[in-house]
Amino acid sequence: MQAGEDAMMTIGEIANKFGLATHVLRHWESAGLLAPARVVAGRRRYRSADLYRVATILRAKEAGLSLHQIRELMTAAGSARRREILLRHREDLVARIDALRDSLGFIEGGLECEHEDFTACPHYQATVRARIGRQAAPHIPV
Repeated sequence: MQAGEDAMMTIGEIANKFGLATHVLRHWESAGLLAPARVVAGRRRYRSADLYRVATILRAKEAGLSLHQIRELMTAAGSARRREILLRHREDLVARIDALRDSLGFIEGGLECEHEDFTACPHYQATVRARIGRQAAPHIPV
């Protein structure tokens, strides 16, 4: 390869590089996230800029963004709009993290309960009654 030339990779090569199935790259292309060059017979060829986009898509997916959100982020006009999208997603993540912490507390409470069966624990029953409503009678496990 000459200096300044951009390496071209096949769909199989780029899929292998990132541990993806080729249909994933085709799907991302149909979703407007990738636009590889086309060469003889319409075969896709990926350049280094495409590698960067694939890595960005994967990282954004790891951060919990949907393909729609990723496309919105990648096509946003200006840094202020991209920041707005990230702030909105951050709020969603914080809410999900809070819910997961609450769920983890529930699981840990059941595992650390001194009762033989955690469903007999007054604390557990109070938590469940709070979810049902105050009028719920205590549950006696069978």
